[in-house]
Amino acid sequence: MARCPISKKSGSALVTWLRGLDAAELERVLTARPDAGTAPEPRSVGELADRLQRPASVALALPRLTLPCLQVAEAVAALTTVSRVGLADLLGATHGDRAHGLAAALEVLADRALVWSDGNGLLHMAAPLRNAWGSPLGLDAPLVRLLAGSNSDELGRILAKIGVKPVANRKAERLTALVSHHSDPARVAALVAKAPAAARKLLERWAHEAPERSGFIMFGTPQADSSPGEQWAVERGLLIRERHRYGPARMPAEVALSLRGSDWHAPFTPVPPGVRSVPATVVDVEREAAAASMAFAAHAVSVLGVCDVAPPARLKAGGVGARELSRIGKAARCDETVVRLVLEAASAAGLLTRNGDRVAATATYDTWAAEEPANQLAVLLRAWWTLPLTPGGSRDEDGKALPALTGAPACGGCIQARQGLLTAAARLPAGEGAANPAELGALLVWLRPLADELPQDTTPFATLIREAELLGALARGAVSPIGAALLADDAEALTDACRRLLPAASGTARFGSDLTAVVAGTPAAHLLALLDSVADRESAGTASVWRFSPASVRRALDAGLTPDTLTSDLADVAVEPLPQPLSYLIHDTARGHGRVRVVSAACVIHGEEPALLAELAAHRKLSPLGLRLLAPTVLISRTPLDKTLSALRSAGYAPVAEELDGSIRIERAQRHRAASPVPPPRLPSGRSRPQRTDDRAPDVRTAVNLRALATRLLGAPQDVPEPNPYDGRPYDSDTEAIIAGYARNLSFTDVRQLAHAVNDGQAITIEYVATSGNTTVRTLGRLELDAPYLHAWCHLRKDDRVFTISRIHGVMPS
Repeated sequence: MARCPISKKSGSALVTWLRGLDAAELERVLTARPDAGTAPEPRSVGELADRLQRPASVALALPRLTLPCLQVAEAVAALTTVSRVGLADLLGATHGDRAHGLAAALEVLADRALVWSDGNGLLHMAAPLRNAWGSPLGLDAPLVRLLAGSNSDELGRILAKIGVKPVANRKAERLTALVSHHSDPARVAALVAKAPAAARKLLERWAHEAPERSGFIMFGTPQADSSPGEQWAVERGLLIRERHRYGPARMPAEVALSLRGSDWHAPFTPVPPGVRSVPATVVDVEREAAAASMAFAAHAVSVLGVCDVAPPARLKAGGVGARELSRIGKAARCDETVVRLVLEAASAAGLLTRNGDRVAATATYDTWAAEEPANQLAVLLRAWWTLPLTPGGSRDEDGKALPALTGAPACGGCIQARQGLLTAAARLPAGEGAANPAELGALLVWLRPLADELPQDTTPFATLIREAELLGALARGAVSPIGAALLADDAEALTDACRRLLPAASGTARFGSDLTAVVAGTPAAHLLALLDSVADRESAGTASVWRFSPASVRRALDAGLTPDTLTSDLADVAVEPLPQPLSYLIHDTARGHGRVRVVSAACVIHGEEPALLAELAAHRKLSPLGLRLLAPTVLISRTPLDKTLSALRSAGYAPVAEELDGSIRIERAQRHRAASPVPPPRLPSGRSRPQRTDDRAPDVRTAVNLRALATRLLGAPQDVPEPNPYDGRPYDSDTEAIIAGYARNLSFTDVRQLAHAVNDGQAITIEYVATSGNTTVRTLGRLELDAPYLHAWCHLRKDDRVFTISRIHGVMPS
């Protein structure tokens, strides 16, 4: 068994800086980077620094940064060493609002342990953050990195060419002298002024172009095919050429900045774009939000009701295609955006799931359908708030229609866009809303520059803004009570807001003499079922309309209702007595209902009226059925029962099906219920673990007292001895010791978090290298340790998987 390389003692600049913070400052870091403080709690500042320097942890912090913070971080990444004063000069933020903006951005970055200042005024950056930009500010690597493989003689030749007096014959000193010279715009400008015209033109062009990266460095020795101008620049270290293969030379960052001139500044936008506002009182906002959310709740009931009766088919490539979306929208009387929004939110909430080649309702849908509209809406809103996509996205970059429910990879930028939109609207003064909601999109770009925009949007985040308005989270350009509850991530406040804005389900309807029924608000489940069974829905929203017809009444009679029962049920939900035309329609349809009966033989038709059966036998449109009169009251059909029934009804008759015992067959709509989408994985012993309702780790803000943790970390010894599976030092658990013995590629910090996930049954995200050499990132749930293997449910593959512990290269809490 190989020894696990436990993480080394960290003497990094980050550890030194963290130890210099007080408890309040360290608490701010833990609050801004919650994944670093998740259980098991870090036991030392060094372990906390390890967690903060994880690439995945840094990646989680980036999407929440504003544009000026990212611009400052990019400027720091462009240079190896930069002071706060030098950064201000580079950004043109030495005074006024720009200086205040720089100070604010550096404070935010420090609170996230991404960029911090040491005691000498130099700025340091979390190592993984440098990789966020391929060419920060359009610059190549600095001289120190480009010349890392040079020797002292090569540097001496460059210094001689640029007229710098010889320094000690040591590489470090000569490199320092070269960096000092090339970082001085005046000295570089004087050097370039002496260059041939071709060299000057080449250098000026390259100073403003993003570099091409490839190959290794060749120091001071021009290749045979280089131009005279390029050769002159390479000899003086203004360009660095590749060592082993042909390709473009590279311009060091210091040289490019010097050539851009002292009046050039890196992009920096400390002031957000303005949003014109108009008065929007609380009453107005709540009224509009109530109307929008009421309409959406009614549409959601309609859409899911359609999916319940006729589950949408899935495309072979996956997802629900445009044809099915159009069918659902037409049946539910709403547009495609609403259909997509409902389907994606319902799927995330567990109301719909894949069932073979269809998308069917689950048992959870039945519980949801019986809830009050406010509770129904709250379920869908919570699902929408955490959706890893923008449901309204219907077109790709080429304008091609996209299916819904495709199970596309998670889009963290979409979640940040949703949160950023409501944050942007919340910045407006109280009692005011955006005059043009589209301007909130421009502000969102400033607040969340890494948020994902849809290619179909003609203005920034237009689809997202419409979604928020449809749901009632945004009304009159302001954040509604629903939006405020979502932004606060408060489930109880969200439910309360929905109950305040949405009335209780309506249990009554108004019936008109024009054979319509109108329900104000959202109909109760029993009223919805009754009206859907006996009438056809024409519209839904703040008010829903149904229309009665002979065909719709016949549908109810086919389901086993008698005309008296039907009339009584409708009268029970009527605000006023049923209009006479509706009563006549029901009884007139009932008189013709069942006059013809169809029994399965293949099949036999019989009735009490010989003239009627003779009429059927002679009916020209029914000739394809192959009807033959056996007796005055008996017909035989060559067509199966169901098709015969359909043909007779299409011809205007009202037959009923008969069971073999002579009783009338009751026709009820089939309910499709999908099985659980995620079966509980098998344990090695053959038992099944009870399925958890949520595999995510608990929220660190409620699970950990951050102030107490910060105080403990600052009071802990600077060097905490780390256990070793071979020296007898104690681990927190046996699981931790076992994993440490096999996890050759994990730090001690990762070992602790993986062991904690196994012991507490929490989900964990791992970086895994397969036997093929491919590296993937997997989220695993319900872990079972069977060293040297880890059994888990893989959320990527949606199946049981077995992972070799030694092939796990990184761990992050989910």
